[in-house]
Amino acid sequence: MKKMNRRSLLKGGLAGGVIGALGLGKKAEAAGTFEGYPDRMGVLVDLTRCIGCRSCEAACNKEQKLPAPDKPFDDFSVFDEIHLGQKRRPTEKAYTIVNRYDVEGQDKPVYRKIQCNHCNEPACLSSCFVNAYTKTPEGAVMYDPKVCVGCRTCMIACPFYVPAYSYSSVLNPVVKKCIMCYDTRLKFGRRPACAEACPRETLTFGKREDLIYYARQRIKLNPGKYVNHIYGEKEVGGTSWLYLSGVPFEEVGFDTHLGNQPILNYVKEFLTIVPMVLTIWPALFAGFHLLATRKENKNKESESQK
Repeated sequence: MKKMNRRSLLKGGLAGGVIGALGLGKKAEAAGTFEGYPDRMGVLVDLTRCIGCRSCEAACNKEQKLPAPDKPFDDFSVFDEIHLGQKRRPTEKAYTIVNRYDVEGQDKPVYRKIQCNHCNEPACLSSCFVNAYTKTPEGAVMYDPKVCVGCRTCMIACPFYVPAYSYSSVLNPVVKKCIMCYDTRLKFGRRPACAEACPRETLTFGKREDLIYYARQRIKLNPGKYVNHIYGEKEVGGTSWLYLSGVPFEEVGFDTHLGNQPILNYVKEFLTIVPMVLTIWPALFAGFHLLATRKENKNKESESQK
């Protein structure tokens, strides 16, 4: 049987998306036009301050009542784990994780926290034909398991590969991801548990526009300490989680080839042409295919330079 990888799945979805469908809605018409709620909150992550203590992981686990990890949070051997050639990713049992990177020219490791970035215009939301996702005015991207039909399109759509699928229940598998502690904290104006637990003030919680100002000030007042870029300010239309780094972002696992437009913008013109009786699926998968092709070309360029 021919092995199906992520890219072939995208192409298959593009070819077969017209079959079986729902009509385009207001969400499709608005693709690429939403810039985020004006007072949305966010978190600024300063990678130069992180020491890899994993306090944020422990706090998230407790706040979200997740299962105990296979290894305790004070076991730092997890930083050496590699699965299928990749460092750790968020899972159904861990909504946030920290990875260690040994960067050439640095006398100490660099640590990076990973979780849902809560995009201004989430690809997971736009790709979900049953509206299982919502973007709250506070900035969080929420998921409703009662609506989800388990198609997992959101997992393919996410440019950061965040949503994880739970197979714990055969009858009720659901998507799992960070919700920015919305139910217990964010909607009450409180910072996420991970930000509160950090002993190094690596995570700064506040209004997104204020965080961008703070980040620019740190870059300006500390010449040579930071890369002159705020990751998440504009990537894929902007995210609620923002990052500062003292080393090139690609050196610590960030995808620096995503572009500044929301993923759905790549098919925006197509959506205005297609009659409303057709489905959103072909357009969605076309956008995802463009993203995948861009990544493929990037890899080929890298190999040719070796």
